[in-house]
Amino acid sequence: MSPAAADTTTSDAGVVIGEDGLARPPWAARDPLLREYYDTEWGMPVHGEQALFERISLEGFQAGLSWATILRKRPAFREAFDDFDPDAIAAYTEEDEARLLGNAGIVRNKAKIRAAITNARATIELRAEDGLEAFVWSFKPETTPRPRTMAEIPTTSPESVALSKALRRKGFAFVGPTTMFALMEAIGIVDTHLVDSHRRGTSGIWPHPDGDAAAS
Repeated sequence: MSPAAADTTTSDAGVVIGEDGLARPPWAARDPLLREYYDTEWGMPVHGEQALFERISLEGFQAGLSWATILRKRPAFREAFDDFDPDAIAAYTEEDEARLLGNAGIVRNKAKIRAAITNARATIELRAEDGLEAFVWSFKPETTPRPRTMAEIPTTSPESVALSKALRRKGFAFVGPTTMFALMEAIGIVDTHLVDSHRRGTSGIWPHPDGDAAAS
């Protein structure tokens, strides 16, 4: 689930103008942590194996929870999971699982913790091909949504369904279509900033008014 999808109370709302005069979606207009995340991170391109593995892991941990909860726990997650180094996590033992389950700073869910370890090992296996970054970014669509209200933002896409199935075939867990669409939003593969938001088109991936990608 993306922060946008979580804001069901304002699903028909457009942008909110903040005290700074900037237009943001309702989910990023109130909580200072979410506002900072929206203004500086969300929707910006993310590259590199470790960075993408972290995002996939945190999106998996978010399932059933709010993104604000995950953001507040992100420093603790990074410390507990060796800064999301796939090689380190792939070597985790049952003792490491017990350590993580006892860590109150993170989400203590056995299935999600095991999925992170499983996904680290699957990430390493992908190195024999083109690697996790190339794999994930290969599912970027030719066009992106142009939502004016929260209700117009999709929660899945044909590409997120395809990415979910492809990752599962590679051994990944907790990578459902909705979770993968949230990932695609968060790392710039699609741009679901509201059309009137001050962040629309700032990633450099989707700068054109008609929603087409930048020329390569």
